[in-house]
Amino acid sequence: MEKEEKSVVETITNFIRGSVSLKLISVFILMLMLMIPMQFVHSLISERQGLRQSAVKEVSDKWSGSQDIYGPILTLPYNRSYTEDGKVKVLREEMHILPSMLRVKGNITPETLRRGIYEVVVYNSTIAVSGSFEGAGRYAEEQGGDKILWNEAFITVHISDLRGIKERVTMMLNDNKFQADPGTQIPGLVASGITVKNIFTGVQNLNELSFSFDLVLQGSSHLGFAPLGKETHVELSSSWGDPSFSGAFLPDDREIRDNGFTASYKILELNRNYPQYWIGEANSPGVQKSIFGVELLLPVDDYLMTTRSAKYALLAIVLTFLTFFLTEIFSSKRVHPFQYLIIGLALVLYYTLLISISEHTNFTTAYSIASIAIIGMIGLYAKAILKNPKQTGILVLVLALTYTFVYITLQLQDYALLIGSIGLTAILGFTMYITRNVNWYNLGAGKNTVSEK
Repeated sequence: MEKEEKSVVETITNFIRGSVSLKLISVFILMLMLMIPMQFVHSLISERQGLRQSAVKEVSDKWSGSQDIYGPILTLPYNRSYTEDGKVKVLREEMHILPSMLRVKGNITPETLRRGIYEVVVYNSTIAVSGSFEGAGRYAEEQGGDKILWNEAFITVHISDLRGIKERVTMMLNDNKFQADPGTQIPGLVASGITVKNIFTGVQNLNELSFSFDLVLQGSSHLGFAPLGKETHVELSSSWGDPSFSGAFLPDDREIRDNGFTASYKILELNRNYPQYWIGEANSPGVQKSIFGVELLLPVDDYLMTTRSAKYALLAIVLTFLTFFLTEIFSSKRVHPFQYLIIGLALVLYYTLLISISEHTNFTTAYSIASIAIIGMIGLYAKAILKNPKQTGILVLVLALTYTFVYITLQLQDYALLIGSIGLTAILGFTMYITRNVNWYNLGAGKNTVSEK
């Protein structure tokens, strides 16, 4: 009786050990389980990205933030008479007029600052602005303005972060010099900026006004402008080799080199969705929506590259487990599910290594170090399990090819889908080829696993 019970237990044990179906199910479950720690890896990447953003914000708060510049805007107060209940009343209104011609020429000198382990791109810039206003008085008269208050007219220039202004701003108006004051008299239209007052003191019916001024401005990452002129010309140059042109308009001409870039824009009033003048702040148009400019990017966003790399974690796990499984099929060696789990955890650990190393060196170096470390560790472990140098070599080769394939895919982002599809097709085709003669029904039954050709 005891022998029969023992025989039943041994039969069940042997079935469990030799069952290919159970092994496949257990390996599949392990792969799903390994997606749990991978979620922690993704959370870790997001957390480190958040810390970097905090570092960028902290530096920007001390240096000065991203800068959007638009203007000048001429504000022309006037009185308009109207009759109500038989009485003549006078209403004071303000007309905001945009330039007829606007030219901007800017040179951006970049600089990288460090906050802890994080780099932040900041810049110093010199910006020359010139142009002209035409027909200011005519616009007011068209709206029924009886008396233009020339002595109350003023000009406003929007600057996002006034802390970035490094020198006093002197504006030339028809060959006369005016000093700009901080703040804005039209907060509903220009939230932050500088104002030039008393621009028409003692002058009547001045319908043509040329202007020019220079800004010495520092900021962080971004520099933007708005096309306020009937015709707006903007020329930008910098020694930064990794610009990103953003906003409502892209450059008409650009040249990007390793040692810098140049870009030029020409924008007409017909290209934007607001008029050349309007009355009152409440009717202010969506100037913010027309802002365009450039961002100074770090050459490689290591966290972005790590995030994209982590999306291929399942591929590395599947190929590694597939290699071990096929090794079991073609040899008498058996790999326990716990050993699969240990190997899978090593593959997950790879991404924490990659994150931590990439914070102190470039992504390529970090990728190489992390790959060599994990491949070496798994290779030594596989050598102890399989006790077969050839099989261990095949596993190491598979891992090396996998990480090389992923790295190439990361570098060729525009062709990632194509390369990935070709790679997966090749992997599946190779697996089909080497398992074409396997007799799956005989596996675990003590019979030949290779079918007759």
